[in-house]
Amino acid sequence: MVEEIVVIEGDGIGQEVVPAAIDVLEAIEPEFEFVEADAGDATKAETGAALPDATYELAANADATLFGAAGETAAEVILPLREAVGSFVNVRPAKAYPGVDALRPETDVVFLRENTEGVYSGHEDRLSDDLSTLTRVVTSSASRELAEFACEYVMEGRGPANGPESGFTVAHKANVMRETDGRFREEVLAVAEERGIDADEELMDAFATKLPLDPTQYGTIVCPNLAGDVLSDLAAGLVGGLGLLPSANIGHENALFEPVHGTAPDIAGEGVANPTAAILSAAMLVEYLGHQDEAAAIRSAVESVLADGPRTGDLGGDATTEGVTAAIIERL
Repeated sequence: MVEEIVVIEGDGIGQEVVPAAIDVLEAIEPEFEFVEADAGDATKAETGAALPDATYELAANADATLFGAAGETAAEVILPLREAVGSFVNVRPAKAYPGVDALRPETDVVFLRENTEGVYSGHEDRLSDDLSTLTRVVTSSASRELAEFACEYVMEGRGPANGPESGFTVAHKANVMRETDGRFREEVLAVAEERGIDADEELMDAFATKLPLDPTQYGTIVCPNLAGDVLSDLAAGLVGGLGLLPSANIGHENALFEPVHGTAPDIAGEGVANPTAAILSAAMLVEYLGHQDEAAAIRSAVESVLADGPRTGDLGGDATTEGVTAAIIERL
């Protein structure tokens, strides 16, 4: 069966790194049908909508979606796209690779971030010239859904080997946000106990101190929405930056994959963007569709090129996006 992948380049270097990822996907054995769709700043300027209804529907009905980046309209694009695929967990690995000048080369962690609620629920109000409010939403159902995914994730051996043996760490701030993070903490730990999974916990501010000091003490980290967003970016700084990091937004029957580096307007259009994060996102997509060997082959090819070159400017080299992509395909 031919699997349909919606391709949304978006803005900035998304228009360079997503085509690179598609070139890699076309070099492996599974046959995919790629359907192009529009979103982002330029799309809003042209149509009045950053995410047109047609793009939303394509993503909602595809087997998976690969997205590049959006600029000023990022929130108008990525949040509805996550809704379109029914995403309830954001998977953000942060791994240091040989050949990359990483601050902490021993880092190998993955964040499983709740993806539907918390302070990103959109309940904000400006009540006066002096007062604005934000309502934080945390439900037992969403917390347990994330916890069930986390248990399956570690039971299947998909997480790093570090951290609690065959388990995960829950990062939260339940000592202050007692009702919201307290509920999240209680539900996640309860599911872990029900499933027989080892789970420890860490206050998120203490985690932010301890991770850079010794990243080997953590492996799989389960977080509320905002905490997962911030802490995963902290981890990115340990491994060489956002240009290396993929992500997945997983739903029950659909998923969205994207690099986390943004549009990089300072280098957009110059052909020197690092395609690694987009290609690793494509590897996550291939794995999600059940092609484990092909996903492993892509990752192996990427790691080989990172170790031996060629490399783009952000990694100390002078290669182009096209040159790095060709080297990865050659190793495939």
